Amino acid sequence: MTDSAQNQEKEMSFLDHLEELRWHLIRSTLAVVILATIAFMFKEFIFDVILFGPKKADFPTYRLLCKSAQMLGLDSFCFNELPFRVQSRTMAGQFSAHIWTSITAGFILAFPYVLYEFWKFVSPGLHQNERKTARGFILVASLLFFLGVLFGYYVVTPLSMNFLGSYQVSDQVFNDFDLSSYIGLVRACALSSGLIFELPIVIYFLTKIGIVTPEILKKYRKFALVGVLILSAIITPPDIASQIIVAIPVIILYEISILISRRVIKRQERKAAKK
Repeated sequence: MTDSAQNQEKEMSFLDHLEELRWHLIRSTLAVVILATIAFMFKEFIFDVILFGPKKADFPTYRLLCKSAQMLGLDSFCFNELPFRVQSRTMAGQFSAHIWTSITAGFILAFPYVLYEFWKFVSPGLHQNERKTARGFILVASLLFFLGVLFGYYVVTPLSMNFLGSYQVSDQVFNDFDLSSYIGLVRACALSSGLIFELPIVIYFLTKIGIVTPEILKKYRKFALVGVLILSAIITPPDIASQIIVAIPVIILYEISILISRRVIKRQERKAAKK
């Protein structure tokens, strides 16, 4: 085979690879669009029940925190109504919020399928034993993502909303939040928590390719702890209890990531010893 023929074969293989990636992306996008369309039709449930749920005094998180505070002789998180209103100040504000909220809901619901398409694209390049080892990747990653979204919605969102919604620099200023700002807070809390909960999966693959080791994770544990506390201080009210509530799950995930990294290294050492 001539050099030109070999180059042509390599080019075609690369183009075929890109074509396969394109179809994975198309199917993933189509799944998001279909589920976003379904979410679009359930406007009342998504907005009145889900999005505006953390604004109501009877939200489960507030009830639980109120009872806990009362047991300690405090009155924190016990209120009849959060002191702010949500408004839309642009002509297309509500329609735009409806569209983007539906897309976000579609992505969250389609996340397992998006992972499946990603796995179908990546798995042919792995060895058979690697595919067997990572067989539960989609299930575990999806479970962690949904747990993170729920944590962000039921913990981070109400804590942030209670603090930011009631914060005032002066009694002369009333909080009137724009609809896009309100939805942006809920979306950011839920999605960012969902992605943070993917930490064990990320550490697993970084260990597999040799970028991360258990020793590195343990060495920088103190820095990670400081980073988690800073992050929790940014997204929660400035009190120790709220920061600890948010920080504990992330710290647990970090420790789990160390165990996962150690297990991956041991497997690699056993395989190397057999050769």
